[in-house]
Amino acid sequence: MTRDNIASHELIGLEIQIVESSNSQVIGISGKVVDETKFMFMVETNKGLKKFPKESSRWKFTFGNSEAKIDGTKLTKRSYERIGVKA
Repeated sequence: MTRDNIASHELIGLEIQIVESSNSQVIGISGKVVDETKFMFMVETNKGLKKFPKESSRWKFTFGNSEAKIDGTKLTKRSYERIGVKA
């Protein structure tokens, strides 16, 4: 997994942070991705499980010693569609 190909990998289990959003109240929220749907991330935060729409934000993923920032519109697919696996 690299910065360039992170969108084509499984995101569940990665640390995530909202770095830009159309909703200024959620900027800076971080946690671990515990599930995802086509349009939403479910994130375990310090304040419990929260759901965030993918496309209205820019996300920072942390994996290993690397980070990647991705526009949410590039992630609005089901995980198996994004990864390229047949369901």
